[in-house]
Amino acid sequence: MTPATDAARAFREVHGRAPAGVWSAPGRVNLIGEHTDYNDGFVLPFALPHRLAAAASPRQDGKLQVATLGDDGQLQHSGPHDIAALEPGSVPGWAAYPAGVAWVLRDQGFADGADLVIAGDVPSGAGLSSSHALECAVSLALLGVAGVELEDGGASTPARPEIARWVQRSENDFVGAPTGLLDQTASLCCEDSRVLFLDVRSGEMEQVPFPLGEAGLRVLIMDTRTKHSHADGGYGARRRGTERAAELLGVKALRDVALDGLDEALARLPEDLVPLVRHVVTENQRVLDVVALLREKKLAEIGPHLDASHVSMRDDYRISTPELDLAVDSARSAGALGARMTGGGFGGSAIALVRDEDLDGVRTAVETACEQAGFRRPRMFTAVPSRGAGRDEA
Repeated sequence: MTPATDAARAFREVHGRAPAGVWSAPGRVNLIGEHTDYNDGFVLPFALPHRLAAAASPRQDGKLQVATLGDDGQLQHSGPHDIAALEPGSVPGWAAYPAGVAWVLRDQGFADGADLVIAGDVPSGAGLSSSHALECAVSLALLGVAGVELEDGGASTPARPEIARWVQRSENDFVGAPTGLLDQTASLCCEDSRVLFLDVRSGEMEQVPFPLGEAGLRVLIMDTRTKHSHADGGYGARRRGTERAAELLGVKALRDVALDGLDEALARLPEDLVPLVRHVVTENQRVLDVVALLREKKLAEIGPHLDASHVSMRDDYRISTPELDLAVDSARSAGALGARMTGGGFGGSAIALVRDEDLDGVRTAVETACEQAGFRRPRMFTAVPSRGAGRDEA
């Protein structure tokens, strides 16, 4: 069973008929480039094979009816909601995410009603962008029932980066989470066997080959199963801090602070903003360094940059947790070439770049260290760069 077949089956159970179609979108892992997206910087994500799928059929009454299939096999229902009457704060809880997408699409001229049933296997709360996978799947489903398919590529078909900006607006302005543009773009635009090098300011993208299998390497995801939420205050506080620093420095965004001018810039800032700026500027450079190595097919040499990224997020951005630090440190000690927390921070997941022959030992070391520390047993799996969002056969 796949998320698409699960969603289609659940749709038939709820509505007594097959859906008009099923659309799905993946979660993502950010290889490197954390908290740089909302500073107009560089990011390097890839899509996971784990996906969220939305089975959908049109309604003629302008209403949105949503059901989601939980991990326990139970359906939760929300609606019907009048799309014309949607406004921020009008839909509580999990249903705010699909409702926010409908709210944004309404303003783009896509106000058709729909029945949606959602299912998937992206771990929630793990920093792997389950909420954005949901929003991207819903955006394609609502466009699909309105007769717009991205694969058709007509003159009136919105481009994937444009849809990513719509999804960002739905989360920023409807849900109230101050996220950047990394996750939506990754979910919509990533490709098999590649990482997406994205210049957030210009929108330029490069699909950089990431042939882990050929290099005898794996990316191990270590979900610490600790709280992670962009709607909480820590993420927003970091974002406001970087925006304030850019204003004080007289630049549009921290992207404009050059590495060779970093010390001079830091000397002009209040003490509380110094570590935030140092992280963003050095993290942008780490992304560029990793991309340069990947272009030369030196995958095994990116590990030290992953390590430095984690130290920067732990000590300067201060978004790591004891669980994440332990997972990273124990993975390195067991032979990982590099490791770092990934995602917005304050919980969630870490990643480790591991040789095939070291995978079992690293996995065991992380599990043992977490058990001895009294932490929850982490959920671990290897990640394969996968395709972005699209229509599915179900």
